[in-house]
Amino acid sequence: MIYVKAFVVGGIICTLVQIFLDNTKLMPGRVMVLLVITGVILGAAGIYEPLIKWAGCGASVPLSGFGYNLSKGVIEAVKEEGTIGLFKGGLKAAAAGTSSALIFSYLAALIFQPKMKK
Repeated sequence: MIYVKAFVVGGIICTLVQIFLDNTKLMPGRVMVLLVITGVILGAAGIYEPLIKWAGCGASVPLSGFGYNLSKGVIEAVKEEGTIGLFKGGLKAAAAGTSSALIFSYLAALIFQPKMKK
């Protein structure tokens, strides 16, 4: 049943974002930033964690889940280390995801030899 929940929640998030992209003039990069910010705000408010517990990867894999992960890391680091946690928490919590994105994009660039658009 967890697969169905993950598929439905992930699908709803993707559908809402696609509707937003189709009905606004915002560029996709800005919409992705809005997703991360939404995840940070919902995570800080305590709303996103119950969704992740219920839907699993359907809520944690999209960019809003990345934002939630950042906010969770900052909150935990501030509790443990004080003010310096504001700077260290998000980086520490998102290090694996950010590092893997950089590594795999670099490998893809080596394999496929991308070209700049003219």
